Amino acid sequence: MLQTHMSYGHQGDINTPYVVHTVPQVPLLTNGEMVDDIRPEQHALVPSFMGGGGKKIYPLPFSDPNLPVHLRSLDPSKDLSTYGYGNVDWKERMENWRQKQEKMHKMRNDGGGKGWNNDNEEPDLPLMDEARQPLSRKLPVPSSQINPYRMIIIIRLVVVGFFFHYRITNPASDAYPLWLISVICEIWFAISWILDQFPKWLPIERETYLDRLSLRYEKEGQPSQLSPIDIFVSTVDPMKEPPLITANTVLSILAVDYPVEKVSCYVSDDGAAMLTFEALSETSEFAKKWAPFCKKFNIEPRAPEWYFQQKIDYLKDKVHPSFIKERRAMKREYEEFKVRINALVAKAQKVPEEGWTMQDGTPWPGNNVRDHPGMIQVFLGQSGGHDVEGNELPRLVYVSREKRPGFNHHKKAGAMNALVRVSAVLTNAPYLLNVDCDHYFNNSKAIREAMCFMMDPLVAKKVCYVQFPQRFDGIDRHDRYANRNIVFFDINMKGLDGIQGPIYVGTGCAFRRQALYGYDAPKSKKPPTRTCNCWPKWCCCGCCCSGRRKKKTAKAKQEKRRNSSWRGDNGAPVLALEGIEDGKQGNENDKQKLMSEQKLEKKFGQSPVFVASTLLENGGTLKGATPASLLKEAIHVISCGYEDKTDWGKEIGWIYGSVTEDILTGFKMHCHGWRSIYCIPGRPAFKGSAPLNLSDRLHQVLRWALGSVEIFLSKHCPLWYGYRGGLKWLERLSYINATVYPWTSIPLLAYCTLPAVCLLTGKFITPELSNVASLWFLSLFICIFATSILEMRWSGVGIDDWWRNEQFWVIGGVSSHLFAVFQGLLKVLAGIDTNFTVTTKAGDDEEFSELYTFKWTTLLIPPTTLLIVNFIGVVAGVSNAINNGYESWGPLFGKLFFSFWVIVHLYPFLKGLVGRQNRTPTIVIVWSILLASIFSLLWVRIDPFLPKSDGPLLEECGLDCN
Repeated sequence: MLQTHMSYGHQGDINTPYVVHTVPQVPLLTNGEMVDDIRPEQHALVPSFMGGGGKKIYPLPFSDPNLPVHLRSLDPSKDLSTYGYGNVDWKERMENWRQKQEKMHKMRNDGGGKGWNNDNEEPDLPLMDEARQPLSRKLPVPSSQINPYRMIIIIRLVVVGFFFHYRITNPASDAYPLWLISVICEIWFAISWILDQFPKWLPIERETYLDRLSLRYEKEGQPSQLSPIDIFVSTVDPMKEPPLITANTVLSILAVDYPVEKVSCYVSDDGAAMLTFEALSETSEFAKKWAPFCKKFNIEPRAPEWYFQQKIDYLKDKVHPSFIKERRAMKREYEEFKVRINALVAKAQKVPEEGWTMQDGTPWPGNNVRDHPGMIQVFLGQSGGHDVEGNELPRLVYVSREKRPGFNHHKKAGAMNALVRVSAVLTNAPYLLNVDCDHYFNNSKAIREAMCFMMDPLVAKKVCYVQFPQRFDGIDRHDRYANRNIVFFDINMKGLDGIQGPIYVGTGCAFRRQALYGYDAPKSKKPPTRTCNCWPKWCCCGCCCSGRRKKKTAKAKQEKRRNSSWRGDNGAPVLALEGIEDGKQGNENDKQKLMSEQKLEKKFGQSPVFVASTLLENGGTLKGATPASLLKEAIHVISCGYEDKTDWGKEIGWIYGSVTEDILTGFKMHCHGWRSIYCIPGRPAFKGSAPLNLSDRLHQVLRWALGSVEIFLSKHCPLWYGYRGGLKWLERLSYINATVYPWTSIPLLAYCTLPAVCLLTGKFITPELSNVASLWFLSLFICIFATSILEMRWSGVGIDDWWRNEQFWVIGGVSSHLFAVFQGLLKVLAGIDTNFTVTTKAGDDEEFSELYTFKWTTLLIPPTTLLIVNFIGVVAGVSNAINNGYESWGPLFGKLFFSFWVIVHLYPFLKGLVGRQNRTPTIVIVWSILLASIFSLLWVRIDPFLPKSDGPLLEECGLDCN
């Protein structure tokens, strides 16, 4: 008897005896004979794990020297593939394994697992166990990279302390105002650095196992057990968000690599545009050809516009003989589809006076964008939603919520909440995924990547959402305006994933529906102690295993009883919390039931069907409800008054109160104790378009900063909200940083003005440096550079991306962030609202032509003024040094370095200001020169650093004037 202590991924340890009989002599492959003039003792020896009677003995964690080791002789002159090594056909192995699984399952049902004693029917334990392994794992940053990074952070913190001790105790007596302003700015910068740095203390990466997901939830011959998912696409204005871009996003969703019956796509048209409706109708027809083509040849990406634009070898890994022919035909079909979409766009440029009319002659309900009823149209569904090959397609639903004058519709957040309710009534998938209309599925397995976390029993219970990084197409090679935002997505987000998870960035995110309903995260429980050695699924004794099975059976019965109680006597859906038995107990619980119903209706709204769906943790629609009744209820839940006196936007769904509803929504979930996951697949999951020209980019950053200011001035500010919840303190620091950063624009603007003032006045922000002071300044610079270098090392971010991020931090700080602070104060204190401008999406113009397009905006004035003032200061400082001689060049170097620091950081702005064809708006130049001139003249007129006297200063010249 050989007792081995083995665990194949099951909970607990299992002591399983294996019987090993006397091992007979196994003949060698060559049978000890000469093969090709090679003696037997010269043959290669390969260990063979063979036991008595042909029974397999799997590798053990230890070796017993008393057991004989049998060797297989191989002919070294032959290919190893002839012996089955190095050329394993994985598909054939999988088929054999699945056949063994089916036989084992059948024997277990027929004979209670008697087949275990049959050597010929023995299951392949390692492969069987592969399906029970975790679906993902953490990959910590190597200690050789992260430990020096943490050490230099601590050293930098100490150096900063000594630096400020010197700065505060050694003021510049001849330039006290400059010294005071600079010290205040530097203290604020140090606080901002701490808020940004320490949430990156525990960076991690993650790895997913899609094959294990398939083994566990997609067994051959059985329906897929993968969870359903509802995908949301949001759009507003088809003139700024081209319908062709939205169509490509929808097509990539309809062709995704996921069971079609599990996928539903909801498109929110918040502008109620007939152009979007007709474009979506054309898209649904083209999808019937596009989806089977994608799945047949397994192409990536599955957005046709970007697939046909790829500058790669599209024949790579393609072996189907008809691929070239079908690809050419599909490209022609897509070009015809584009022509039809472009014709719709051209037709929509001129709106008729009486408004748009539909084919039956009735007016389009959305002719008045601010006053129209709710609209829902199912383009692809269970009936009629089949492709050209007869296969079913995912659902495609058009939704435009009701809008009436006098109601606050809460922009994008309100539209997303309407989609949550509509999807809950129609499909009620337990998981949601939202993307912007310009973010297409670049990876057809993106949903499977998310499900590796959402459906993993080890981590799924407390996961509220899985966030994917944003990646972009069509950006210039140098990424002049830091559109890719690599530092944030590849450094900050990885750091947050090691704490409580990344923040929600508004798109490319898979949610747990129950987390959006405002429920608290489940508390972690200790697993029960095992009291037997039986297998979990075949436990037949009276131990804890069978007890858990009984509890699951009781829970299933309760769920079944609950589902059956949603319908009343007339077949209409009614609200029923639990199946209450007849008799006295039911009568006694009537009041409690009524109170629970009223509480739920007050929280979720006056819709029995929707409220009933919120109680189904695993999703699913109401049984027996007709499609017509469900559509009627779906129209009701998108009415403009449905959310009145409910918790929508306060505790449920996307949270209102900021134009950046994404940060606020993720923050509320983390306060409820949930955690999020950051998933970075090898192939980017989603790709989108970004604004190329400087003006649009600054307006985009302005919107983000304005939302942060609104959160900072609201009750949801992370400085004082959510302390009784489950938010970790390092995660709180990251949220504080995300809401405080726009306020850095004020000290940053002052700090960037100081170099010019120093050069014009000849003063400086520090007194003459001693040796000790020089040491602290030098140490601080070295720590700053070392932190950045080590950060780039463990994250893999290039120095170009890091430097572009630093430059745009200054550009955005002195322009968009500054305006966001004043607009936020006006909105909160004075009630003056600013309209949200939709960022123009990429069109079909010449590549990078938008990069040089310049549009007038007041955001351009502050950075332009800073550039001119600093250029004037440099000229004045150099001229003064030339006039005063050699001794004045030494103090000048520090001031010039200070000024060049500002100019170098603003260089991309300067380059964009000049443009390719020198098309800088005249108004920008006029205003900037005017402000710079006024500032310079004012400074010359009232120079606070010159000594004041009542009369002229008289000196003896040495001459006798008499």
